[in-house]
Amino acid sequence: MTILCVRFQLPLTGGVELPHLLGMLEEFTPVVQALPPDGALADLRGAERYFGRDAVELASVIRVRSLALHGVDCVIGAGPGPMLARMALDGAPPGVTRTVPEEPGAIAEFLADKPVAALPGVGTATARTLGDYGLDTLGRVAAAPLSTLQRLIGAKAGRELREKANGVDRGRVVPNAVSRSLAAERPFGRDELDPDRHRRALLSAAEELGARLRALEKVCRTLTLTVRYADRSATTRSRTLTEPTAHSPALTRTAYGLYEALGLQRARVRAIALRAEGLDPADQASHQLTFDPVDEKVRRIEEVADRARAKFGPRAVMPGGLGGAAA
Repeated sequence: MTILCVRFQLPLTGGVELPHLLGMLEEFTPVVQALPPDGALADLRGAERYFGRDAVELASVIRVRSLALHGVDCVIGAGPGPMLARMALDGAPPGVTRTVPEEPGAIAEFLADKPVAALPGVGTATARTLGDYGLDTLGRVAAAPLSTLQRLIGAKAGRELREKANGVDRGRVVPNAVSRSLAAERPFGRDELDPDRHRRALLSAAEELGARLRALEKVCRTLTLTVRYADRSATTRSRTLTEPTAHSPALTRTAYGLYEALGLQRARVRAIALRAEGLDPADQASHQLTFDPVDEKVRRIEEVADRARAKFGPRAVMPGGLGGAAA
């Protein structure tokens, strides 16, 4: 096991930010990949040789340093590759490093009973298609003929899915910069059950991200939603936008779509966070002309609202859905 997937249990009130915790991880290895808003992958192959400790022992040291230096506990999964480390993380309790052994038989046993949707990169639509044909677990997918999978979900996707279901992890940890993203989080004063309040929080966060992107003259290519629950667990989903944008209505529509896809029913939500990722200069982004006068009018209004906020403060102009109490 050489790869760690770490999810930090960041305080809802702010204070400690992910870049500080990434810096702590980089004291062990320079090969660290940020997984905003609260996680990271770390390749410890060199660190194991340098420190003379295996990945599980180093994970214990990382947890102690995170608590001692930043007051932040973390959940850790360890495996021979990034995919398996991320899957090991799911369900791991705080204080324990959950591991996936490197032996092929142990990997197959670990994956066999897991639902297809547990595999990173498999969305709800793909999982539903496979489930309709009885391929609802990774063990069944691994045993299915390659030709069957390719007929159901396509040649390339079918081949990659079968490899992953058999424990073939071709991923690698790619060092990146968390600064190529912007985040907006909305904690609730109490565990919130009301979907309307969830959507208000999403609207507020999307409006903030849009305004910050436009102020920086940036656009984003991906939007990531993280929902944190009362039991300290979290769900994270990402969606690539049809075109890079800083347009608040487009960000809001995508955020609502991510939320609706979760299918939450009576979920006790503690906080909702949105992260705009893949930032690029706005002047280098292409924009599909729609010749829609309504869209152009909305964009002009957005420009005027940005100028008003810059002069009178961020709450000078707000969407009607946020009128009244602060979101």
